Amino acid sequence: MAEENGPSVFTDFPEPTSTRFYSDVQANNNFHGSGLPGIKRRGQGHGSRSWIKIDEHGNSKILELDKATVMRHCSLPARDLRLLDPKFIYPSTILGREQAIVVNLEQIRCVITADEVILMNSLDACVLQYESELCKRLQINKDQPDGLPFEFRALELALELTCVSLDAQVKELELEVYPVLDELASSINTLNLERVRRLKGQLLALTQRVQKVCDEIEHLMDDDGDMAEMYLTEKKQRKEDYFNNDSYDQADIYGKIRGAARSAPVSPASSTTGVHKLQRAFSNLSSSKHGSISASSNGQENIDQLEMLLEAYFVVVDSALNKLSSLKEYIDDTEDLINIKLANVQNQLIQFELLLTAATFVATIFAMVTAVFGMNLKTTVFDDPDGFDWTIIITGIFCLVLYIAFMIYFKHKKLLPL
Repeated sequence: MAEENGPSVFTDFPEPTSTRFYSDVQANNNFHGSGLPGIKRRGQGHGSRSWIKIDEHGNSKILELDKATVMRHCSLPARDLRLLDPKFIYPSTILGREQAIVVNLEQIRCVITADEVILMNSLDACVLQYESELCKRLQINKDQPDGLPFEFRALELALELTCVSLDAQVKELELEVYPVLDELASSINTLNLERVRRLKGQLLALTQRVQKVCDEIEHLMDDDGDMAEMYLTEKKQRKEDYFNNDSYDQADIYGKIRGAARSAPVSPASSTTGVHKLQRAFSNLSSSKHGSISASSNGQENIDQLEMLLEAYFVVVDSALNKLSSLKEYIDDTEDLINIKLANVQNQLIQFELLLTAATFVATIFAMVTAVFGMNLKTTVFDDPDGFDWTIIITGIFCLVLYIAFMIYFKHKKLLPL
């Protein structure tokens, strides 16, 4: 009826993105029906990747889509979709956009909309677990909804699997690090030092990953605007209600204007009055539209549901981060203990070197005296048969007294332990 009475409000809007999305992948569906979803024919699918589409009913299927199709369907810029590219290594990120949530958590890379999840296909165990578990939960909760919208259930599972994976890696690293550190503390050798160096590198890399996930969740919790952007189902419902009301109001106004124009006589005064009425009608319509938009944008969003969801997993990630911090402190304490032991050994070597140097100095004096008397010199000492023996005895007593004097001096200066 609205099309007969006047121009419709939907004539200026393009075709819905969902229609374009399914028409773009229709050709690929025939290919996947051959039972070989991972193989692409020559000349087809240039620049496309394998994605797993999971709808709100828990049904999943594999699609071959290029970036442009995903961007157009989810209304995402290229920089957001680039975060999901497996060729590049990006830190964990959760972005809330107008019609989608971009999730990049460890191996789980997906785009979540109000009614479907587009998951980057991979043979990774975490990705396969995410697909199977999400389909299972959606099918189980189909008749018994848990109160969470679709996008939050998908996001919750991604956070849950990420936290479980990180926590498992932390526990595995703990079981490997503590015995090695205890062995290193008791026996310092090159093999144990190399093992600790390798484990410390793994600890730093894992700490950075856990810290990034923790910072990302904390950033979302601190920004109410970002959390409000992630209520996709609510925004979609509000937009549909707004467009339906807008279409009904405009059709009603055009109907009244056309009816008034048919019944009222044409005169300058009446035409002027009709123009003013028409202007007031459009003014009221625009003011009502503006009021609806401002009310939906300025009103405080009910973000408690998402905030409690993020807070629960923030506690888990923060606990894993504290475990890594404790592990790093234990490694630092072990390194300090090793440095103390090495310093003690070094001090003992220095003390031994000091004693050896003093003994060498005394022995050099004794050797010098014997060397002088061992030369062919004409002296009266050799006339006495016992003269050389007394010379050796006196020189040895002098060297011994000199060495004892060195020891007393070293102990007085606390260079040697008492």
